[in-house]
Amino acid sequence: MDKVIIREGKESDLDDLLALIRELAEYERCPDEVETGTAELREWGFGPRRVFGFYVAEIRTSSGGAEIAGIALYYYKYSTWKGRCLYLEDLIVTEKHRRKGYGELLFRQVLDLAKRENTRRIEWQVLDWNEPALAFYRKFRATVDSEWLNCRITDRQLGEI
Repeated sequence: MDKVIIREGKESDLDDLLALIRELAEYERCPDEVETGTAELREWGFGPRRVFGFYVAEIRTSSGGAEIAGIALYYYKYSTWKGRCLYLEDLIVTEKHRRKGYGELLFRQVLDLAKRENTRRIEWQVLDWNEPALAFYRKFRATVDSEWLNCRITDRQLGEI
């Protein structure tokens, strides 16, 4: 019987991490938007100025093999009103492993991290049309805020300012 474990991501997981990022971009209808690669993930996830961490859901088969079924990538941010917060950038479970509880295991690991680190809140984004994700987060009594709007300036726009 297969067994799933949730563990911290390792440098050797970066190819799987990137594959899952690309799968998410495809699901979110913007496959050409992924600009990062394994070298950049290595630099910012394992280099001297590390900015993110991640957990993986690893399936270990009875035959001794292992497969990454999902990831939860996070980083810390600071709120002037609340203090130190945790930001969940992406929670991704590959399509063939969805609805098996792996997303919940990953999310609970992030919740546990936030508790251990005494963060004041956890934040993330979800697309308004992604009903499965909205239902998933509502199970945890998450607040879905329709008041705040997302704003951004891309690197291309920055070069034009």
